[in-house]
Amino acid sequence: MHRPQIGIPLTLDDRGRWREGRAYHYIDRSYADAIDRAGGLAVQLPIQSDPAALVESIDGLLIPGGDDFAAEIELPDDAVLDLVSSEQLAFDEALYEAASQRGIPVLGICYGMQLMARMRDGILDTYLGSQDRKLDCHKLPPESRHPVRIESTSRLASILGGEAFQVNSLHQQAVRQVGPMHRAVAFSPDGVIEAIERKEDTTDVWELSVQWHPEKMADDSSVRLFRAFVSACRGSGSRS
Repeated sequence: MHRPQIGIPLTLDDRGRWREGRAYHYIDRSYADAIDRAGGLAVQLPIQSDPAALVESIDGLLIPGGDDFAAEIELPDDAVLDLVSSEQLAFDEALYEAASQRGIPVLGICYGMQLMARMRDGILDTYLGSQDRKLDCHKLPPESRHPVRIESTSRLASILGGEAFQVNSLHQQAVRQVGPMHRAVAFSPDGVIEAIERKEDTTDVWELSVQWHPEKMADDSSVRLFRAFVSACRGSGSRS
């Protein structure tokens, strides 16, 4: 069976976090492991000059978790943002735009979901602890879970086979409002958007993103999500 090639952009450390005086690309291997188990071939994408050419060589794009977006409001003194570099952000945006233009499947995770929403006129909460509504803490220990409610008519619900799940929560930013091309399809009990997908009336392209980290969850819902993504990439016909 054809194993579709799925591109995953790496995260750039240009501030000496790994080793002073050097710039590094890095990523949690769990993304590639999840794609491999689902039947795909993970292709890591370091920053380079022609993102559109990279997208021509893959069957699908996974935009993984990453660093924070800059805040557009005044934050409390105890807020700490680890900002995505401008070079990384521009590369990821170009990959997403090229993938959208080609019509290949896209899966966003955490930062990936926020980037996709932001590029389609969505609005972010750039620090959940400072917003004008009462919200639970969403930056939890890795083993912690909270419930999410999934819209029954969504692509996500059809993939996961239900409307209520327990997910992990490792973020301090979130999508506050989606733009006209997306619909919000999952929510935490306090109302934070937990998943978005492309509206059916805009395109038939497979495009979905979640705020949690399914690559870190060894459960049936995560297996279903990655298998559905890989299956969509296999059927996209981009390399035939």
